[in-house]
Amino acid sequence: MSKMTPHEMARHIGGGLLSFPVTPFKADYSFDEATYRSNMDWLCGYEVAGLFAAGGTGEFFSLTPAEVARVVAVAVDETKGRTPVLAGTGYGTALATEIAVSAEKAGADGLLLLPPYLMHSEQEGLAAHVEAVCASTRLGVIVYNRDNAMLNEDTLARLCDRCPNLVGYKDGVGDIELMTRVRARIGDRLTYVGGLPTAETFALPYLDMGVTTYSSAVFNFVPEFATAFYAAVRRRDHATIDAGLKNFILPLIAIRNRKKGYAVSIIKAGMKVIGRDSGPVRSPLTNLNESETAELAALVASLPGAIAGNRQAAKQAAE
Repeated sequence: MSKMTPHEMARHIGGGLLSFPVTPFKADYSFDEATYRSNMDWLCGYEVAGLFAAGGTGEFFSLTPAEVARVVAVAVDETKGRTPVLAGTGYGTALATEIAVSAEKAGADGLLLLPPYLMHSEQEGLAAHVEAVCASTRLGVIVYNRDNAMLNEDTLARLCDRCPNLVGYKDGVGDIELMTRVRARIGDRLTYVGGLPTAETFALPYLDMGVTTYSSAVFNFVPEFATAFYAAVRRRDHATIDAGLKNFILPLIAIRNRKKGYAVSIIKAGMKVIGRDSGPVRSPLTNLNESETAELAALVASLPGAIAGNRQAAKQAAE
């Protein structure tokens, strides 16, 4: 795949499923490059419109800027142009721009700007932050509306005027009214990405609002299910969607909701139960306990769409 312009990249990812690969760690919590390469190569074998290296599920918060650059470089090298690689960036403005520059040098196709560290600020300050990151790179930038980085439709409109490479808006809060206002004001100027934890629960109603893609964390360990579910969403197959939610997504959410931080931890556990152990999560996150991991394994093993090897690994982990 040749390098795309920011708007070409945005249109491309808007046409298919997205995911955030986990960042594997060894027992000493150092980056496990070999496992990461194996995982990325495996995921590229499925229909995916873009992979986000060192994103939220990839534990961006725990990586140093140098580690982010290395993870992105490895992702770019291993995917070999089979799908766009977008890099996470964030923290304060100085660090976010530094990481953006290094991600571009590493060969990333785009950037996801995560919320700045800790601070709550006014729209003017958030706009200055986004604009500085956009100005630091030629890559297309997607802003992540979540937590302490909530841009309203007026701020987004001004940023779209000032930042040609601001190409995407990822919603991580599920505020339907805000999403409606943003979509009505901005129209097709941006590509809209569903970005709530376990985005499958919001996928169908968001599709009717013009949000044609979402980031699927479970794609990491059940890519067959994730791609089939996305296809069902795009064709508005309510029966398949309802069955997927009832039989897999909602039981998974029940496990995820037991402890804070499990939105990431449960994906690492999923990798383990299918035989692609990607190591522990870094603190301050905590890993699922043995009974929770066994419960997840039984859930994965029950999926009719799981490939034989993954299903067998999950069954063994559940025993």
